[in-house]
Amino acid sequence: DLEKYATDLKLNMKKFKKFMADGAGEEQIKRDQALATKVGARGTPTSFVNGYMVRGAQPVDAQGLPKISLQLEDAQNGGDAAVSLQIIFLLTILSLAPSILIMMTSFTRIVVVLSFLRQAIGTNGQMPPNQLIIGLALFLSFFVMAPVWERVNDNAIQPLIEDEIPYQEALDRGMEPIREFMMKQTRQKDMALFMRLARMPQPANRSEIPNSVLIPSFIISELRTAFQIGFILFIPFLVIDLVVSSILLSMGMMMLPPIMVSLPFKILLFVLVDGWNLVVQSLVKSFN
Repeated sequence: DLEKYATDLKLNMKKFKKFMADGAGEEQIKRDQALATKVGARGTPTSFVNGYMVRGAQPVDAQGLPKISLQLEDAQNGGDAAVSLQIIFLLTILSLAPSILIMMTSFTRIVVVLSFLRQAIGTNGQMPPNQLIIGLALFLSFFVMAPVWERVNDNAIQPLIEDEIPYQEALDRGMEPIREFMMKQTRQKDMALFMRLARMPQPANRSEIPNSVLIPSFIISELRTAFQIGFILFIPFLVIDLVVSSILLSMGMMMLPPIMVSLPFKILLFVLVDGWNLVVQSLVKSFN
């Protein structure tokens, strides 16, 4: 410490030791430490020796770090508890947002059809990569669901931001356009299945169908439609595989994998007919 003090003071070490040996230096440092503690300074206190500042004491505000704490305390009133529950509810909704996006929108049908298309071409599930398939399905879902999101924004989100309606009413208004979209894409047979499994009475109208019945009905209806489209996509590529296999067999080239020969012809056919345009157009139009 003496060497550090001497360096800060830019004094000769011999003179500094002599000053400290007299006792005046130690008394001065003790007084400065007590003063720094009294005014709320933290760290190494400032000491003035013969007009020189030895070490710098910094205020609490300069060195203090923010404190983050999560505590469970008794609510002062019902309003505090309600706000806490609303925050928990919103965090839960945000954590479930990916599942909601997948299960209640057009994403399911689109991503399944694109996966079938990749498998039908025969690129061993590598081209296009999964990230590209999911990204394309995501943006196509945004495109298909754009009118629905506009209604949700106009009927629920904006009134909620303006404090015109409470959270519960905003949730009901926001679900209404999504429910209408799912209703149009759901088969009555699938909906009747879950109504029967839940042992629920026959609803008088669509508004009486609960989300617990509508959402799974919509999902299996989307899967059925996606598999139908996937079957249609497989047919032309299957024909190419059969033709190539027959030619190789007639030429006696049984050891040559047919998929290795048919893959270039599949890609050529897909490009010549503008396959991506046709697939995307058919997918979007399939949602009416």
